[in-house]
Amino acid sequence: MRLLRTAIAGISGVVLAGVLAWPQTPPPLLSKAPASAALVLAGGTVVDVTSWGHSAKDLPDAIVVVRDGRIVEVGTRMAVPIPKGARVIDCTGKYIIPGLIDGFAGINSQGQASANLYMGVTTVVVSSDQYRGHVDMAANPSPHIYLLDSIGTTDNWSLLQKHPAWAAKLRQGARPTELSPEDTARQLTDIARMGTRVLWLGRNLTAANTQWIIAHAHQMGLVTYGEFASTPYKVGVEAGVDVLIHMNRYILGVIPDELQAPLVENPDGPAASTAYDYSERVPTSDVRLRTFSRFVASHHAALMPTFSLFYLQLPGHRNLWKEPAASLLDPAHMSNPADRTTGELRYSLQSWTRRLPAISQRWMEDGQRKKADQTATRLWNINQTIFSAYPHYLVATGAPVKGTMPGISMHTEMEMMVRMGLSPREALAAATNNYSLQFGWNELGQIAPGRRADILVVDGNPTVNIWNARRISGLIVDGNFLDREGLLKR
Repeated sequence: MRLLRTAIAGISGVVLAGVLAWPQTPPPLLSKAPASAALVLAGGTVVDVTSWGHSAKDLPDAIVVVRDGRIVEVGTRMAVPIPKGARVIDCTGKYIIPGLIDGFAGINSQGQASANLYMGVTTVVVSSDQYRGHVDMAANPSPHIYLLDSIGTTDNWSLLQKHPAWAAKLRQGARPTELSPEDTARQLTDIARMGTRVLWLGRNLTAANTQWIIAHAHQMGLVTYGEFASTPYKVGVEAGVDVLIHMNRYILGVIPDELQAPLVENPDGPAASTAYDYSERVPTSDVRLRTFSRFVASHHAALMPTFSLFYLQLPGHRNLWKEPAASLLDPAHMSNPADRTTGELRYSLQSWTRRLPAISQRWMEDGQRKKADQTATRLWNINQTIFSAYPHYLVATGAPVKGTMPGISMHTEMEMMVRMGLSPREALAAATNNYSLQFGWNELGQIAPGRRADILVVDGNPTVNIWNARRISGLIVDGNFLDREGLLKR
């Protein structure tokens, strides 16, 4: 391990020099509108989402001036004059909020891009993987796309696979394997060159590599998501990882050392099954869980639970296919989509069960459903205990997997944040300005001068009821006023 640390440390200067020598390119965005007269939103209430949702300095009867894709002025009607020749949108009685940010999802088709926009999602951190397919970079219109890629490991879905120099080196065998320190350093350089914004640190990364990646990613302005197994969660959090992702993954931080040790050699084998089973069954009163919760809350890492991946296994869910935006979605482009008629997940049985009577097959499927529901309920209860320590949260859906739906699941995610205990304002902040605070992405997340003009005008106060965030009457992306209902006709 000492040799690995020494080797990694010795190549750090090479990575930074390489990145500085090759300017980073920004991720593809929506087409900018040509320079034109200002767009003004007049008379609405600008909702305050600063301070992790703990501030409530809303601005009633506001004037919001947009020019060339940016917000240039925000203030009261008395303080901000309406520019001559501006296009004025009367927002009296309405509420003005930032466009929503999905911190982890896929967009593999125009339908998914349009569904996101229809539901007010204007920025998505996108993953290409076996469940979400390849990112459709040609979708237009589309939310802003911030690219995510894996780091330090072989990966058939890596964005670098298209480059000849990396195709063979990143080709994954039976399971992912960790790259050498030298290859990891070069990979980090090339990922930065592509304009990738977020790095996914996966289960097979060992502790020394994880620590090095996090340190150097931050020097390069890249964000780190941790889904650890070989690396103990305590190590990743202390190293400064930005996000712990998936509510059924980060609870691995509660396992004892004797269950953690075997994961260094094989993070996906029988030892992993034992470790996850242990973590999922930890009593909510267990001191390990409460200690881990306080530990996370006292460090930099935010939690990204992706509750939506378990939405259909928890009580109180509804059939998401009945949403208007669902008409834009093709089940063929989704992984394990819910049944269109019932809205419930389908549980596939092994091929040999086809010989059994239909009633036996239904009994076995119901058994799988009950087991999955029980697991989801245990995970939910554990996460409520974690919430009691008040860590910071970011909203993400994981769509389009396990019945989640692009755009639509952003609202179920915020609803579940509120169900867990966040106030509606805190849940809205977790889908907007918390990304600015946690990642330094100061181009988005607020209705404030200098921010990108991704704006929603909604017909009800979302700080009173988070459901009002879906009552969208105005959709602005990059300063362009989009025909929201027209998206359903594409």
